[in-house]
Amino acid sequence: MKQLKFTDFVFFLFFFTESLTLPTKPQDVDDSGITQKFIEENIEYITIIAFAQYVQEATFEDVEILVKDMVEYKDRCVANKTLPECFKLPNNALQEKIFAMEGLPQKHNLSHCCSKVDFERRSCFFFNKKADVAFLPPFPTLDPEEKCQAFKNSRKSFLNRYVYEVARRNPFVFAPTLLSVAARFEEVAGACCEEQHKATCFQTRAAPVIQYLKAFSSYQKNVCGAYLKFGTKVLNFINIAVLSQKFPKIEFKELTSLIEDVSSKYDGCCEGDVVQCVRDTSKVMNHICSKQGSISSKIQECCEKKIPERGECIINSNKDDRPEDLREAKFTDSETLCQERDTDPDNFFAEFTYEYSRNHPDLSTPELLRIAHVYKDVLSNCCNTQNPPGCYRRAKDKFNETTEKSHKIVQRECEHFQLWGKDGVKYYYLIRLTKTAPQLSTEELISLGEKMAMALATCCTLSEEFACVDNLVDLVLGELCGINENRTINPAVDHCCKTNFAFRRHCFEGLKADETYVPPTTTKDLFTFNADLCQAQNEELQRKKDRVLVDLARRRELAEEELRAWLAGLAERCCSAGEPALWGGSQNWQLKPDCLRNIKEKASKQWPAYKLPDCPVVNFVS
Repeated sequence: MKQLKFTDFVFFLFFFTESLTLPTKPQDVDDSGITQKFIEENIEYITIIAFAQYVQEATFEDVEILVKDMVEYKDRCVANKTLPECFKLPNNALQEKIFAMEGLPQKHNLSHCCSKVDFERRSCFFFNKKADVAFLPPFPTLDPEEKCQAFKNSRKSFLNRYVYEVARRNPFVFAPTLLSVAARFEEVAGACCEEQHKATCFQTRAAPVIQYLKAFSSYQKNVCGAYLKFGTKVLNFINIAVLSQKFPKIEFKELTSLIEDVSSKYDGCCEGDVVQCVRDTSKVMNHICSKQGSISSKIQECCEKKIPERGECIINSNKDDRPEDLREAKFTDSETLCQERDTDPDNFFAEFTYEYSRNHPDLSTPELLRIAHVYKDVLSNCCNTQNPPGCYRRAKDKFNETTEKSHKIVQRECEHFQLWGKDGVKYYYLIRLTKTAPQLSTEELISLGEKMAMALATCCTLSEEFACVDNLVDLVLGELCGINENRTINPAVDHCCKTNFAFRRHCFEGLKADETYVPPTTTKDLFTFNADLCQAQNEELQRKKDRVLVDLARRRELAEEELRAWLAGLAERCCSAGEPALWGGSQNWQLKPDCLRNIKEKASKQWPAYKLPDCPVVNFVS
């Protein structure tokens, strides 16, 4: 499998989730064959994905019951499509069967959705999804030999279980993406189970599949969050910026036509309506390839490929060369800008965004949205002066000021990365995020900190450093803000998330610790480290250290520098080898008595009412 170019596809990846072209209604005569083929070939996966995303707590046994019911429903409709039940939209039929499962709606808090219909029912299912999946058990892992035996015994059962586990942990990922992930994982399993060194093969070949899933998940949640919080207008501007940079030769009229197809798909995709999402996504790909002569000169070979491959090919294709007829200057030099704006404001600012985006391939999508917002403000002020042209001709100065501020933020972030390294910068963001949004769960904070560190590690050595960092960090902030418009963290964070999509990065940059937060009571347990701290290795040890850091950062009084320096060498300072154990000759490991002395002295000053005990020596057999 060819690995995707990460920095190229992150902001164009949505257009790859392409599968079969489906009708809106299954009874449409012209497309009935395609629909039946889709149902017959994908009914089990589609049912598993939808159910696992809607009801994440449901067991695999629950899923198997619903799959069996949906397969029987499909068989009845294939045999006699005139049955009344066969005129239902697939998503409606699936939701009704979930309601009909005995005791399930009551058990998983879905009863209130049962009486709703249409949009209200879809919204009810949507709001039942939980982005923080810490309540789920760890992702099940099998020994490679066991995994391959299960795969060989029943490939279908193995992959169904895999899709279920992935879908319930990624409730906002679009179903076509999860179907692609399943297909890729099937390829990995099929290849690795024939290898002698199975574990190494799985580790190597699964990595790009995981990267693919994470990138799609992050982008889809971010764009759906923008759509649900800010509406179609912001969604359109995001798509204008992305497509204008990817296809700078496209004419504005053609772009507006493409934008209609692109933006219309988000209703179904963000809600989780599988059939509508796949249908609309395929419509976008067909549009691009049917107009490739006027859209891009780089995608001819891509459009000749089969449907599943052509989307990935388009993502990996190079950006088209910038045309010579760029018309950005007209938006600062024309004498009649105010009149043009007033004639059709939405179209006017859309065209400005189009021109500025294709003329500035070095800028990030969020930065292009900031420039568009600044331009609106400039015209709003200038068109009320006595000499509007003399005023708005200086708009470029405002643009440059905005971009310079954004560049300084990225430059400072990359300096931190160069100074502290990936682990050090992760600790920095763990502390900062915890103090800014202490209400988030520990697992959410750790995930956000890891993603911030990964963004800088990915981008800070690239020539396109600014756009890469700004794009990826904006995705992390999108995850923090959440896809649900009703998500509340604290007043300051909520303000940044909900006030202005383009400038939320600048807003977060100015946030301080949440002074309204009441830290949890400090107890002896906070400074008591179990022996497994020394026993844990690699990822497990790192996760324990991250949790310790979040717990300490929530107390707020401890300085960031102290926390970072102390934690960086926690295991090295606190764990030492003791005498050989008397029972078995293996090595005893123990926590050093003085390993927490500095942090304890600091803590004793901050919390004098709590007397910290001496750090105990804890022995165990490794």
